[in-house]
Amino acid sequence: MKYIVTGILAFFTLCASAQQQTVQQLQETAKTLMQQGDLANAVVTLERARQQEPANLTVLKDLSFAHYLKSDFAKAIEVAKPLLNRPDVDEQTYQILGMSYKNTAQYKECAKMYKKALKKFPGSGVIYNEYGELMAMDKNQEEAIIQWEKGISADPNYSSNYYNAAMYHTFKNNWIKTLIYGELFLNLESYTARTTDIKNAMLMAYRNLFKGTTIEQLMAARTTTAFERAVLETLTKAIALAKDGIDIDNITTIRTRFILEWFQGRQAQYPFRLFDQQQYLLREGLFEAYNQWIFGMAINADAYKLWQTNHPKEAAGFKAFQESRVFKMPAVQNYMLK
Repeated sequence: MKYIVTGILAFFTLCASAQQQTVQQLQETAKTLMQQGDLANAVVTLERARQQEPANLTVLKDLSFAHYLKSDFAKAIEVAKPLLNRPDVDEQTYQILGMSYKNTAQYKECAKMYKKALKKFPGSGVIYNEYGELMAMDKNQEEAIIQWEKGISADPNYSSNYYNAAMYHTFKNNWIKTLIYGELFLNLESYTARTTDIKNAMLMAYRNLFKGTTIEQLMAARTTTAFERAVLETLTKAIALAKDGIDIDNITTIRTRFILEWFQGRQAQYPFRLFDQQQYLLREGLFEAYNQWIFGMAINADAYKLWQTNHPKEAAGFKAFQESRVFKMPAVQNYMLK
């Protein structure tokens, strides 16, 4: 009898294991189908997985996302909304549901959901970013930047809040915030299509910053933080270098002068990871390559390609540096909020 019971238990254990594996296989198949654009069959596959495990959170999230990709937003909401009442609901569930709400212009319901999400996940850079984008879609730009900057404060290594904050401040002509948020974004997210937007915005910021009395006006602005004023004051020492405009040569010289001046006194007051990295690249002979990477294509694509051809060692050295390091911002260095 003992052996029969043991055998029955082993049989049910194997069945449970096989069933779980089957669900996992169905999910993998569905993800492949989604990548191939076969969304209808992805939904069918995930429905089969749901039949086996109706309460499986990852299956339900995948199913909601598949409906979202199909532009069946009502169905995506129908699947994801009940998940918010579960204790194991995660940030991604809110994100998927939020995207469907946005696409159906259910802005009030979506905002209510994000507020609920932030109570559960107060340190979520993802949710702050999504909330900010919702506010922007609802033509509330001032609330949008509040959410993006809260996201930067809550999760200083989530890149999308920096991207949106940099682009917002570009449209507001707040060039110092564009430069700082933009460069932080480039170091956190170096290889995506969005980097082109930020590189162009940063070039625009430098060109406008050194025009007329722009630096003085920004230093006097109510929204400028003490840290930003310190950066602007340090940049004033390089104004003469930009008298003929901004090009790839003098932008590197200006930024080199800034780092040398900053580390003469301001770094002790405002230790800043981004400036530490710039100093390191300057010391290692890679700062020119770094500046070429940021501004070269935006200023002159042909000249940038020629520079790479003529400076293979520097170009390769900077590429190796990028590929070998992970840039991280300490939470304690959030000087951009008053």
